[in-house]
Amino acid sequence: MCSIMAMTKQTISTEVFVANFNQTQSRGPDAQRVEEAGDGLMGFERLSIMGLSDEGMQPFERSGNKVICNGEIYGFRKEKKALEAKGYEFVSESDCEILLPLYEQYGVEMFQRLDAEFACVIYDSKKDTFIAARDPIGIRPLFYAYDEEGNIMFASEAKNLVGISKKVMPFPPGHYYFNGEFICYRDLAKRVEYLQDDLETVCGEIRKKLIKGVEKRLDADAPVGFLLSGGLDSSLVCAIAQKQMKRPIKTFAIGMNEDAIDLKYAKEVADYIGSEHHEIIINKEVVLDSLEEVIASLGTFDITTIRASMGMYLICKEIRKQTDIRVLLTGEISDEIFGYKYTDFAPCEEEFQKEAEKRLRELYMYDVLRADRCISTHSMEARVPFGDLDFVSYVMAIHPKLKMNTYNKGKYLLRHAFEGFDYLPTDILFREKAAFSDAVGHSMVDYIKEYAQSYYSDEEFEAGCKKYKYVPPFTKESLLYRELFEKYYPGQAEMIKDFWMPNKNWENCDVDDPSARVLKNYGLSGK
Repeated sequence: MCSIMAMTKQTISTEVFVANFNQTQSRGPDAQRVEEAGDGLMGFERLSIMGLSDEGMQPFERSGNKVICNGEIYGFRKEKKALEAKGYEFVSESDCEILLPLYEQYGVEMFQRLDAEFACVIYDSKKDTFIAARDPIGIRPLFYAYDEEGNIMFASEAKNLVGISKKVMPFPPGHYYFNGEFICYRDLAKRVEYLQDDLETVCGEIRKKLIKGVEKRLDADAPVGFLLSGGLDSSLVCAIAQKQMKRPIKTFAIGMNEDAIDLKYAKEVADYIGSEHHEIIINKEVVLDSLEEVIASLGTFDITTIRASMGMYLICKEIRKQTDIRVLLTGEISDEIFGYKYTDFAPCEEEFQKEAEKRLRELYMYDVLRADRCISTHSMEARVPFGDLDFVSYVMAIHPKLKMNTYNKGKYLLRHAFEGFDYLPTDILFREKAAFSDAVGHSMVDYIKEYAQSYYSDEEFEAGCKKYKYVPPFTKESLLYRELFEKYYPGQAEMIKDFWMPNKNWENCDVDDPSARVLKNYGLSGK
C-alpha cells in the first residue's frame, strides 16, 4: 500500500498538512514527498512494490499535470507498450506512471479502462482543477472532506483528515470527482441481464476467471505471501498461486492457543499444495491488549469487522516482524457475491440477488476496509483475487437460481468449479464455512465479550448507549467498540452505514449477534 493526500486549496500550513499525512506513514514507509499543485498540495508516501527505483516515486508529472495514486494497474505493461508506440516516454517501471498519459488520451473516461485496484488524485494544470477517483469495489481506500471555505480535500485514510475538517466521509467506489460532482463510472452491482449458461459452463468460467485473477496479482517486484485460513476462499487462492509458481509459496495461518479451528485445515492445505507454511499462535492477553490498537487502525465501530480484524491484524503484525514480504494475497469478497450462511434463508431468487448487490456496494465499509487496514498498517499491500473486476462482473451476472443453496452446500458453484482438478483435497473443497473470527478460535470472541461485560455495569451500559443517536450500540461489546472509535474519530460515525448483520427481514435471520454461529444452519461450520 501507499498513502496519498491532497488539498485543492492550501488553507493550512505545510507543516500541519505533513503532520496529518504522517498519521498513515506505515502505509508508505519507504519515502515521502509533498509538492504544490496549483493553489493546493499533493502528498505521497511510498511502499515500493512495482518499479523499485527512485524514479518510481510520486507525484508523477507531465506537462505540468500531476498524479498521486495508491494502486495496482493490472496489465499495465500492455497499455504502456501501446502508449510508447504513440510516442510517450517513461522514466520508471511503475505501473502508476501510465495514468497521466492515459488522462491526456482519454480524460475522465480513462477510469472505465482501468483493470485496477486504485485511488488517485490528478491535478490538471491547464484547467487548474483536481480530479479524484476510486476503484469500483473500493479495495483501495479514499476519503474526502471540506475545509471551512468549502474546498475539498482527499486522503487515503480518515485519520489524515480528522482535525482539519468537521466531517470526513468515504469516497464512493466506482466514482470520480470532477467539477464539484461525484460521477459514477462503473457500478458492479448494477443489475444486468442474467446469463443463460448451464451449470457446467458457469463453473468452467468461474474457474478460468479466478485463475486469471490470481495470476495477474502475482506480478510484483517485492516479495509476495499468502494468508491461509484453511477455508475455501483463501485455500483456493493459495492452491491456484502454487500451481503458477516455480517455488513453494509462503503461507501464514493464525489461531488461539486453546481452540484454534482453522490451523489444522490450513496445515492440511499447505501440505497438499507444498507451500512453505507458518503458524502464528495468539492468546487472550494478546487479543485484549490489541483491541484499542486495532480499532484505532481500522476506523470503524462495526462488530463483525472488528472481530474478524483481530486475527488478521495480529498475523500481519507478525509477518511484518518475521519476513521481508510486502504483498499479501487474501480471500476476501467471495461471500458477498456467492453467498453467506445467512443467505441460505433468502426467500426467493430476487431477494438473494438484491442482498448480493447490497453487500457488494457496501463492501468498502466492512471486509475490504478490514483487509486494507490490517495489512497496510504493517507496511504491506493487500491483493484480492476475488475482487477481480472481470470475475465479479461475471459472477454477478449468473442467474441467482444457480447461486442459491439448493445443493445442500453453500457456495456450491465455486466448489464445483474446482472439483476434479487437483487443486485442493475434497474435504477442504467441500468443508462447511466458518466465520474467520470464529475459526481463529471461538474463545477469541468470547474473551472480548466477557471483557466488555465486566467493563460496564448495566447502568453504565444503558447510559452509554443513549449518547449515540446514529447507529446506537446495542450490546456491551458494541458500546466498547463505539467508545474506542470515538476516541480516535470523534463525531465521524457516519463513515459507517450500519452494523453488518444478516438480513433481519428473512426468517431465521432476526438475530442480535452478527456471527454465523447464532444461525440455525451453522451446523458443522467451524468444526
